[in-house]
Amino acid sequence: MISTEPVISVGVVEGRPAIDGRFEGTFGIGGRTASSGTFRAWIEGEAIHLDTGGASFSGPKGVLQCVPLEGAVFSLDEVTIGIRFHWERQETQTFAGALILQADDRGTLTAVNELPLETYLASVVSSEMNALAPLAFLQAHVVASRSWLLAMLERRRAGVSPSGSKDRGRRGHGEILRWYGREDHGRFDVCADDHCQRYQGLTKMVGGKAGEAVRATRGLALVHDAAVCDARYYKACGGITDCYENAWEDRTVPYLTSISDAPHSFSPIRTEAQARRWVLSRPDCYCNTADATILEKVLPDFDRETTDFFRWEVSYDRKALEAILKKKSGIDFGDLQDMTPLERGPSGRIVRLRIAGSRQAVVVGKELEIRRWLSNSHLLSSAFVVDAVGGAGELPDRFILHGAGWGHGVGMCQIGAAMMAHQGYTEEEILGHYFPAATLRRLYP
Repeated sequence: MISTEPVISVGVVEGRPAIDGRFEGTFGIGGRTASSGTFRAWIEGEAIHLDTGGASFSGPKGVLQCVPLEGAVFSLDEVTIGIRFHWERQETQTFAGALILQADDRGTLTAVNELPLETYLASVVSSEMNALAPLAFLQAHVVASRSWLLAMLERRRAGVSPSGSKDRGRRGHGEILRWYGREDHGRFDVCADDHCQRYQGLTKMVGGKAGEAVRATRGLALVHDAAVCDARYYKACGGITDCYENAWEDRTVPYLTSISDAPHSFSPIRTEAQARRWVLSRPDCYCNTADATILEKVLPDFDRETTDFFRWEVSYDRKALEAILKKKSGIDFGDLQDMTPLERGPSGRIVRLRIAGSRQAVVVGKELEIRRWLSNSHLLSSAFVVDAVGGAGELPDRFILHGAGWGHGVGMCQIGAAMMAHQGYTEEEILGHYFPAATLRRLYP
């Protein structure tokens, strides 16, 4: 098990013909120094070139390292966040640590930020949630984020293959089951977006709470059966969390099981009738909040653009949904007739969905693939029931999806955990609630 703080590499920008940014302070590059000012990096021939306006540098072996001196930082322009989600946008972001520019065989550049793990975590918790949130929640989030990353690093160091490649699953006659992991980066340890953990450098850090949460929990991780826990999290469960195997590969993870997001128990969803009653209700649970004052202190600004996360509704004209399905799945269903859930998890999230059209019927899963097929970006979750309305015979005019929750629903419900902290629960109580069977252990001082 890891016993010292690792230095990690974070992929911030990929696949760019050129990268623009700014140095704030002095950086060492190939035995020389670059002072504050704007820069542009690009590939010419087999070398990486970096021009600061006053000096030029090159890295002939496809890597150019820019090492900060005396606390210098750097900014990168047009960093994309929320890739393929409905909040996707570009920002200028500022980072501590080293800037590593890498060339790939396609003639494009990758910008990697190299820094100590604990420095990285202060940014993660500020990027994932608002750094003004309750301290107990921020501490719980830091432990979960640290645990996930350490578990991934341990698997990599042990030579254990991640749970597949970027796109994996199984495909049979009339059935496509696909799930997506977060560990499949070859040129760096983690990316800076939701695929791994949100990391926006120093850009979102407000006040000192995030740093305080990191310092208070330094080296602390969730552990189960002599291994660091692969701790997962998401925005809102909708009242009940789900099991690992319903979002990823078919194996049981003892600390990623279904629990009620409340001090009392809810019955797991077993039938379609139960799913409909659940989704159309608003049970009293931790993540059921519309308190704007609290949410402003918990969610980053772009997440607050999503207001109906606990219960939501999406309505599609049939023709529009047929076009989305064809675009996102690559399958021409013809005239869309119906969508029928075949398997749900205990949270009500659909694991297998049958989509039937006049030309063919296909069963799709797991939860993220369902969300991708049924939206130009992503549905908030796969916990929904379908109403086909209007039309005559087998062809409805519209499909209305009534849904619950935001995200895959496995592990820690971020909004629920924040509300627990607001109600006075401690970091240990929050982690014990969402990660049953896990224990806390300090892995390094």
